[in-house]
Amino acid sequence: MGWEIEIDTDKCTGDEECVNICPAGVLEMEDGKAVAANIDECLGCESCVEACTSSAITVTET
Repeated sequence: MGWEIEIDTDKCTGDEECVNICPAGVLEMEDGKAVAANIDECLGCESCVEACTSSAITVTET
């Protein structure tokens, strides 16, 4: 069991809120957009989803 994180880069505004709020350090900024760099560390808490004002992030259980 794990988690899949999808980031719609067209919607991402690059405000880094998701990066700053993630308790596991899963997300990082790359070229002004959020990316799931450490996906194996994801807790599935969806704090990044809640922090994203542009609805660019989805987290699903795999």
